[in-house]
Order: sequence, then C-alpha cells, then structure tokens
Amino acid sequence: MAAFTIYPAIDIRGGKCVRLVQGDYGQETVYDERPVEVAQRWEANGASWIHLVDLDGAKEGRPINAELIGEIARSVAVPVQVGGGLRTLEDIKQLLEAGVARVILGTAAIEDRGFVETVLGKYGDRIAIGIDARNGFVATRGWLETSEVKAGVLAAELAAAGAKKFIFTDISRDGMMKGPNIEAIVQLAKVSGQTVIASGGVSSMDDIHALSKYAVDGVGGAIIGKALYTGSIDLADAVRLEAAVRS
Repeated sequence: MAAFTIYPAIDIRGGKCVRLVQGDYGQETVYDERPVEVAQRWEANGASWIHLVDLDGAKEGRPINAELIGEIARSVAVPVQVGGGLRTLEDIKQLLEAGVARVILGTAAIEDRGFVETVLGKYGDRIAIGIDARNGFVATRGWLETSEVKAGVLAAELAAAGAKKFIFTDISRDGMMKGPNIEAIVQLAKVSGQTVIASGGVSSMDDIHALSKYAVDGVGGAIIGKALYTGSIDLADAVRLEAAVRS
C-alpha cells in the first residue's frame, strides 16, 4: 500500500498567513491574519498533516515565529511539520518540544553537513530535508542564494547519511499555478531511494492525480499552498484522493 499525504501549507510572515511568488519577499499576498484558525480549518476539512513555513525565519536564519508555531501545533490534533531558519540543535529541540512532529532543514543541509548528520542521528524520522532547486541547483537562505550543488547529488548524499524524507520545490513553479515539476520530483525519489514530498506549483486536482500515480516510486505526497487559498483546489477533494491512494 503506497502512502500519499496531502499537506496544506501555511506560510507565516509577520504573524500572518501569506504567500510569496517564487520566494520573492516583495511579492506577498496576505490571505489571513489568523494562522491558528487557518490550521484548524484545514484540520476540519480532513487534513492528516499541516505544513508550516516560518518565512521570517528562513530569511533571518533563526526561528522568528516559534511561539506562534507552537500555538498552532497545540491547537490541532493532527501532526505539523515546520521549516524555515532552523540551523541549531537548540532551535530544533525547542520546536519539537513545543509540539511540532517534524522539522525541515534546508540551508543547513548545504552549509553545515556535519550538523545535519548529527540531527539525523539524534531525531531520525522527525527530520525532513527541504531541497529547493533553481535550474537544478540547490537554493539556500530563503531562496535568496543559489549554490553550486545539484539537487540529486545532495539527496543521494543525505539519504546515505540517514535522511528518510525530502521535500522538493522547483522554485520556478512556486506560486505560479503552473503545476509541479513531476519529472524532477520522481527523479529525486529514484536517486535518493527515499520518500519525496512535492512542493511548488501544485495548482489543480489534475496535478495531485498525476503526482499520486508515482506513490509507488516514492512520491509521498504534495504540499498545497496558493491553490487552497484561491479555491483552485478544494482540500476535501484532495483528502479523498489521498484516502483512495492509501487503499
């Protein structure tokens, strides 16, 4: 039985639920002033997980909205995963103790490999690796910088170090409502031999259907952001598809 999970996204900036276009902090849309209520709404609509991003944290390199994230985690019964600016063991420990089920490491995966290996050894499945790529190369620091490391190479190396889950975003698709880069997502799953969650560009039920066909190849789910806020995807419909794949 292949697992395929829908992750409704809540991107937090300045304590509000927002969306950026291709990670551009100058292109922000505020969708809700109350992220806690958004999380509760997604749970009420059947979400089995919730995906949180601390956009301020991603930019600053340290958690900025940790208190709010803890409040969100405690306000819902379903598990939440969080990314954005997590670069120290203390920051990770703080979020996990606040009720977060899984934390996502991004920039640290490139800039401090020893740290990532230590965290993987300590927390195992509670750690996911976020790989955000621009033209195939890994972007860091809230997508403000692009490295010279290829996404597939990084995934293979970190899988060897114990990473079990990856979240892959093709930055060119993020917030553009043009569909995910399915070829790159499937390739990453094959290269790493681990689970890859798709992020960026998921804009229709057709996109989710297309991704779910590769659940047997390691595509373990989809993060949905802008499409939920614009109404292009109804979360209840996506959750029904999730259940169908699991059965």
